[in-house]
Amino acid sequence: METLLAFVIGGLYAAGIFLMLRRALARVVLGLAILTNAANLLIFTAAGLTRGEPPLIGSGEEALTEPYADPLPQALVLTAIVIGFGVLAFAMVLIYRAYRVVGSEDTDRLTTTDRTPEAD
Repeated sequence: METLLAFVIGGLYAAGIFLMLRRALARVVLGLAILTNAANLLIFTAAGLTRGEPPLIGSGEEALTEPYADPLPQALVLTAIVIGFGVLAFAMVLIYRAYRVVGSEDTDRLTTTDRTPEAD
């Protein structure tokens, strides 16, 4: 299963980087989202895929019983999801503002960002 996920993660990284190298800003945001998901899958895969019980100590027990899922990768991925969402929202706002100022989502036309929408 880890080998299959390694190929999937590699494909996601390749697609994300390919989209981030495009000229359209909307594709850059999609590439950033794909890279975020690939990084989350990479964390899960590197930590090991264990099918087990939740990492909770039951009543009357002193320690966790095997097999249990490792909570650290889950916490890291949850944090990465929140940070990735914030970065994506910020990138979308920047792209929207650039589109309003320039009038195009082409990155080659972003050299003329000195004018304001009110000056048009």
